[in-house]
Amino acid sequence: MPIRVLIVDDEPLARERIRTLAAREPDLDVVGECGDGRSAAEAIRRLAPDLVFLDIQIPELDGFAVLAEAGGGRLPLVIFVTAYDQYAVRAFEVHAVDYLLKPFDRRRFASALARARERLRKPAAPADFSRELRALLGTLAEPARLAIRAPGGIQMVVARDIDWVEAAGNYVALHVGATSHLLRRTLGELEAELPAAHFLRIHRSAIVNLARIRELRAADHGDAVVVLAGGQELRLGRSYRAQLEKRLGKPL
Repeated sequence: MPIRVLIVDDEPLARERIRTLAAREPDLDVVGECGDGRSAAEAIRRLAPDLVFLDIQIPELDGFAVLAEAGGGRLPLVIFVTAYDQYAVRAFEVHAVDYLLKPFDRRRFASALARARERLRKPAAPADFSRELRALLGTLAEPARLAIRAPGGIQMVVARDIDWVEAAGNYVALHVGATSHLLRRTLGELEAELPAAHFLRIHRSAIVNLARIRELRAADHGDAVVVLAGGQELRLGRSYRAQLEKRLGKPL
């Protein structure tokens, strides 16, 4: 029997990424997609999927609240998908099968799927989860931090909180939500410091946090635009386009 899969993520590009990977697996049947927590809880009750790829930070209800809201019957297996590693402990407290940290590649997706298949075939004993948790936490590095001069002292900025970075003369501007910080560093120097698994240069003057990308859009004259979750539109340099498409697993 096919494994019935539900995909939950508020970012259409992220849902498409999982759907594309799932389409390559002959035993997976994607029965639905949701972009917010309340519709996800309802879909779990209505569709009774075997496996849910569940983002944690979604509107209305977060991933953990979705499971609580959908409770009362048989809950599906869950693979959490998120850009943040601080939820790992809670994920395994609710017996998640795996925890995919964005951006993930095809090999990491296949590894999580293999765990789900094994769990469906032979439910794991509770003690197994503590071993899995220790193994996972051992792979999660301490988040990179950048020291920023601020009035009265030094402010530490966690790299994963940065939306994007742009060159500004002899400085770089770190865009973190509605706030920007100037750092006396070249873009090339900062590129070497930022975790390569999460950041990618998309233009000679811009680096982007891959987890913040909401959409890739074609523009005039063969150019392309990267749209971030906050609505910012950044030009995608032609020489950087192939690498971005490879990292996202989807051509424009």
